[in-house]
Amino acid sequence: MKVPRKQVRRVDGLTFTNVLTGGKLTLLCDAKTDGSFLVHHFLSFYLKANCKVCFVALVQSFSHYNIVGQKLGVSLTAARERGQLVFLEGLKSSVDVFFRAEEEAHPLHFLREAHAGNLQPLYEFVQVALKPADREEAAWTCPVLLVDDLSVLLSLGVGAVAVLDLVHYCRAAVCWKLQGNIVALVHDSGDTEDEENDILLNGLSHQSHLILRAEGLATGFCRDVHGQLKILWRRPSQPAAQRARSLTYQYKIQDKSVSFFAKGMSPAVL
Repeated sequence: MKVPRKQVRRVDGLTFTNVLTGGKLTLLCDAKTDGSFLVHHFLSFYLKANCKVCFVALVQSFSHYNIVGQKLGVSLTAARERGQLVFLEGLKSSVDVFFRAEEEAHPLHFLREAHAGNLQPLYEFVQVALKPADREEAAWTCPVLLVDDLSVLLSLGVGAVAVLDLVHYCRAAVCWKLQGNIVALVHDSGDTEDEENDILLNGLSHQSHLILRAEGLATGFCRDVHGQLKILWRRPSQPAAQRARSLTYQYKIQDKSVSFFAKGMSPAVL
């Protein structure tokens, strides 16, 4: 992700410091725009940082993420072959689960249930994927769970409380026990009345240490500015007046990078 030094130097430094510190939950949120560029950025960033990554991809295929990753300088195929990346392809697995014996374990087994809600197999998949082997303890910098995106679970019939429980158990296993990080994308339904999505978004917002919220422009489409990114750092252990601080920048998505700039400071305007 390309960041102009003169305009957003603080964003580059603070963001990268936070995401490499263990035990953090980063919430990615998009409203009236596509925030998938944030997922691609974090995926490539953690792979370049030599982290062990478990990627629960519920939206796109492996080939899609791999093509974008190559533009960002990483090969998901090579990372998976060397054991650095554990990839759960939701689109493919959602079909495979129906052709397995019912008693056979599968991360997306809840799809076969009349009332979807048991996400324990998915949690166990994450736990096994990031559990360090003896020879791996010094090989990777830290374990990372990346989810794209949690809102899909709601669309598949899982309740918001069940998804929050999954995140809670994953935080216990990844953030606290292994001192790793979790990055998850959630869509903001905005004006539509989606109570379950609101519960999920609000619940995760209270737990997150860093929130990146991508928003579309209120004025509509613009060729030179694609949206704005609100960055909120939360410090639950600090006094109330110092618990959170935020910054807002506009951005433009390019073929192999994303450029950030202060409001009204787009190169096209200047």
